[in-house]
Amino acid sequence: MNPAKRKALEAAGWRVGDAADFLEMNEAERQVLDARVKVALAVRRQRQARRWSQKELGLVLGTTQPRVARIERAASDVSLDQLMRAFAAVGGRIVFKDATTRAKSRRMPAKLRQSTLTVETCLPK
Repeated sequence: MNPAKRKALEAAGWRVGDAADFLEMNEAERQVLDARVKVALAVRRQRQARRWSQKELGLVLGTTQPRVARIERAASDVSLDQLMRAFAAVGGRIVFKDATTRAKSRRMPAKLRQSTLTVETCLPK
């Protein structure tokens, strides 16, 4: 949103947020939603880079073209498992990275292990 428009709306008493704010999602729910959308977009980019139609990807996955369209939209009835399978089918690579960080709060353990999911695209030549 245009910063000037946002400022004017807020000055008029309106609250400005995104869909996650409207749905009152917590941080974990936001991360899952972001991951679903990013994987779905990566599936579409990879499929298009391979010059595959949705029907061709459906044949590889053992599903239909309408289902592939729903996968690429990260529809609510598409599981994260289906998204990941589709991503791998089009040549994507899923990488998990672990990092150990120090906690700043005394209530937390001295070390926390954080995992990061990285979705890498491998476009064909």
